[in-house]
Amino acid sequence: MTLTRKALTTELYVALHDGLAIPAHPLALTKERKLDERRQRALTRYYLASGAGGIAVAVHSTQFEIRNPKVGLLEPVLRLAAEEVEGAQLDRPFMKVAGICGGTEQAVLEARLAASIGYEAGLLSMGGLQVLSEEELLERTRRVADVIPVFGFYLQPSVGGRILSFDFWKAFAEIAGVIAIKMAPFNRYQTLDVVRAVLESSRSEEIALYTGNDDNIVSDLLTTFRFKVNGKSVEKKIVGGLLGHWAVWTSKAVQLLNEIKKIRNEPSLASNWLTFGVEVTDSNAAIFDPAHHFHGCIPGIHEVLRQQGLLEGLWCLNPEERLTPGQVEEINRVRRDYPHLVDDEFVAVHLEEWLQ
Repeated sequence: MTLTRKALTTELYVALHDGLAIPAHPLALTKERKLDERRQRALTRYYLASGAGGIAVAVHSTQFEIRNPKVGLLEPVLRLAAEEVEGAQLDRPFMKVAGICGGTEQAVLEARLAASIGYEAGLLSMGGLQVLSEEELLERTRRVADVIPVFGFYLQPSVGGRILSFDFWKAFAEIAGVIAIKMAPFNRYQTLDVVRAVLESSRSEEIALYTGNDDNIVSDLLTTFRFKVNGKSVEKKIVGGLLGHWAVWTSKAVQLLNEIKKIRNEPSLASNWLTFGVEVTDSNAAIFDPAHHFHGCIPGIHEVLRQQGLLEGLWCLNPEERLTPGQVEEINRVRRDYPHLVDDEFVAVHLEEWLQ
């Protein structure tokens, strides 16, 4: 097979390994459940202005139903985001990540589409593929990596993912074209599997680790992971995050990551960072709704953005996706209790400009 993958620029490669804040882009809809292009563009402008280091589009937060032929929004939402990024003329590296899912042939087609639009990487989901063996998943990854640099994705089983072995992740890390892995199993044992597997691979230095563990964001970003490999002590850090949680209050998330990057190499850390981490997790619980098996996670993101004026309503392509009982009250509680995590003032200053 002819390799068509375009390598990252040196500037973007360095930024990826230093650590980027990458929000998972929501989908703005009208009351009729049609694409609200004005607000979709406004969301991208919000993330750009917040200082994010990238965006992930056509991922879970963008709603998988965009791929339904009757909906037909996969290419439009990818293009809208790319247009806004390209028109922003940024003075910093910025990574456009496209969600890629489905069986091997669908994944390859989505990778080709994303690459043709100018996306630098594909977030390759393993969700919904329980019928495939681990070797078949690895071959699928190789096929996609021939087209676009791959951002691996360990998705929690409760939302369609599956438990994957240590050997799978070690083989995954050996695939040329894998540039990063987002760990979101919401499980410490499985997170450790990925970190150790990457450290034991021959490409450890070439792969950046990112947190998707919404229940453990701050701790992930502050931890130095240390293992013995061939009798030698080796270390690796989770350098950034690709998170649905960072689709809201994004400017504060960027500030958080920047502060952690300043102090993460210090030999000791103040206990107030652990307290801060609990506050972030508590906020995530209100928005992502683990109390109801994450049923309200997308509407929860929408509710925060609606309260800020970025979205007009909570409409999802699937009418059954709605806030769960008590979720609004929980969101309002964390907004009240943790005002230092909320960026309402930042959004209010710029909202009219973004909506033009």
